[in-house]
Amino acid sequence: MTIKISAQYVKELRSQTGAGMMDCKKALQESDGNIEKAIESLRQKGLASASKKLNRTTAEGLIESYIHAGSRIGVIVEVNCETDFVARRIEFQELSRNIAMQIAACPAVEYVATRNIPDAVIERERYIEAGKEDLEDKPENIRIQIVEGRVKKRMDELSLLNQPFIRNTDITIDDLIKSNISLMGENIRVRRFVRFSLGEGIKKSSNNLAEEIENMTNK
Repeated sequence: MTIKISAQYVKELRSQTGAGMMDCKKALQESDGNIEKAIESLRQKGLASASKKLNRTTAEGLIESYIHAGSRIGVIVEVNCETDFVARRIEFQELSRNIAMQIAACPAVEYVATRNIPDAVIERERYIEAGKEDLEDKPENIRIQIVEGRVKKRMDELSLLNQPFIRNTDITIDDLIKSNISLMGENIRVRRFVRFSLGEGIKKSSNNLAEEIENMTNK
């Protein structure tokens, strides 16, 4: 029988080990909720060292592309790792493919991480939220808390790493990458991406034949 593990326990184990959320949850289930035993298990499996690799240079990798069915949405993403050996691994290529598909499925995403969002964008969102009518009667301290909470939520929506993975919504893209760091033993980073939507930015003209005829007859 699988015991139920609280989200708080999973977060605590993750903070101590840097392992992915699902790896932490599985380790806790296997150790009947004992964090110390779970840490030992993760270390034995080599899953507790992802956080130690996050600052290592990533100069290799690949550029992945994805065209959605119907050819109306396309994505190009650069995913980096430390060596060309890992870049050639099937697991790394699959991760890059999944990330490209994730970007295609998330039209609101504009940045890799919240740390990449310009201060001007954050301040604009803060200004918009602070001016909403539903906050007018709130005490100032409560209003500030609500505004900051809404701004954080909005920033998370703009960040790729904060998105629930479309193939497993129990984890985020950040968790997915960290689990692959543990699996492949190298730092992995999404450097940049671009998303194309067919016709985006083009002002479409609509010809109303009835209106044209009416204008001609009124002259």
